Amino acid sequence: MFKDNQSDPNRSSVIASELVLREKCDLILIEDGDAQPPVQELADARGIPTISTMVPWQGWMFPRKSTPDKGFPYSYHFFWGADDVAKNFLGMWQSVETNKKVGTLYIDNPPGQAFSDPKLGLPAGISAAGYQEFSAGKFQIATDDFTNQIALFKNNGVDIVSGFTFSNHWVTLWNQAAQAGFKPQICTVAAAFLFPAAVNALGDRGDGMSTEVWWTPAYPFKSSLTGQSAGELAAEWEKTTGKQWTQPIGYAHALWEVGLAALQNSDPKDKNSLRDAIAGLDMETVVGRVKFKDSPIKNVAVTSLSGGNGARPRAASRNTSS
Repeated sequence: MFKDNQSDPNRSSVIASELVLREKCDLILIEDGDAQPPVQELADARGIPTISTMVPWQGWMFPRKSTPDKGFPYSYHFFWGADDVAKNFLGMWQSVETNKKVGTLYIDNPPGQAFSDPKLGLPAGISAAGYQEFSAGKFQIATDDFTNQIALFKNNGVDIVSGFTFSNHWVTLWNQAAQAGFKPQICTVAAAFLFPAAVNALGDRGDGMSTEVWWTPAYPFKSSLTGQSAGELAAEWEKTTGKQWTQPIGYAHALWEVGLAALQNSDPKDKNSLRDAIAGLDMETVVGRVKFKDSPIKNVAVTSLSGGNGARPRAASRNTSS
């Protein structure tokens, strides 16, 4: 059974009631970040196992008032962390000579809160590596005017702009930056360049943008379901849809890999059996290893990550660390 929350937090609550209370699902797989809190909170209360992905684990765990040693009764999550992004970003920055001044801004939502976390997000990594952060703080998702943030960065002479924005935010900000005569040496922004359209919309000014790389056809991983390599999965997507592959495709596929593996290793009608099967998973997927078993972060399997730069017309990536 499929339910589309349309990336709407309010609709996510409706979806939660439909899946948990009306349909009484035995296992729920959650791909969208907005759907995770309402669905998993209700599912935990009702004893229904859930598996989610595509949000840094800090943004999944901390807004629900849990900690790495505590976890949740039936909620599980696999993805990388905001601290992993910081390591990758710094790895790319250190290859360029700059004044080490970093201007940051973040969407005010769970992933944005994870990236801006002073202990486990970008600020901690920036400071530890000897860079200076000039934070413009958080902004609302409907924001379409970034002149104040740009002025802050320009007035402080930052060479690097970073943080967490969606592609529409970045396109607007970068166009407004051009109007203000602000051109930093490096732009490394989480989530902004997940899709080729974001870079293409900037024209030649999109060349050289950099970001975290969730997944790419160059990864040396295979699907546990189909045996396809990452490259073969991407090629099939492009042939079937006529569109370029995108980074979330790998995690959307891996979510089914993990869910079906849990069902195969349990009695699906026994919620505790299914929960324990998820907790005991240690498997290879098209995004790499997903290891819940003995994870130091309860209910979380931390996946690998790399960093890359964008170029038109196709996104190019290069590994820096994982």
